[in-house]
Amino acid sequence: MALFPARRNGTPQPRRAQGGERAMYHDSLTIGVRREPGYSVITVAGEIDIFTVARLREELFTLAGDGLPLTADLDRVTFLGAAGLGALAGAARRAAARGASLHVACARPQTRRLLQLTGVDRTLRLARTLAEALQALPAAPDRAARLPQPVPATFAGGDDDDDD
Repeated sequence: MALFPARRNGTPQPRRAQGGERAMYHDSLTIGVRREPGYSVITVAGEIDIFTVARLREELFTLAGDGLPLTADLDRVTFLGAAGLGALAGAARRAAARGASLHVACARPQTRRLLQLTGVDRTLRLARTLAEALQALPAAPDRAARLPQPVPATFAGGDDDDDD
């Protein structure tokens, strides 16, 4: 299902996404928020620059202020400017001040390198995938049941009885 920006007077408006997620749109940035028991996930796609960072910073700071672990999925971010780095570092500090943490999931080499070169990776926890970031969160009683589980391989032809 594709979601398109709702506009009122030319301003991006929040829209409901699947599963109770909330999404916000801008011409070059999409932000999705999913709250789970014990943690939150913010998914970002597009460009994080001086023009788009205010909405992202607001979402990050609100979620970081909840005192729950927060994971930011940046795998679909195509540009991360200084303003975005500042928003991530600020959200990580805010989460830490409330006894929580900010985890960032991103496999894009250029984004990972930028986080490492600027030292921002020292204020947050960096993972390659969302599943890896969620597994690194402090244990919650029912989180393991919701993590993506590997599917057992099945092979056609032949039985696997060893009683011959």
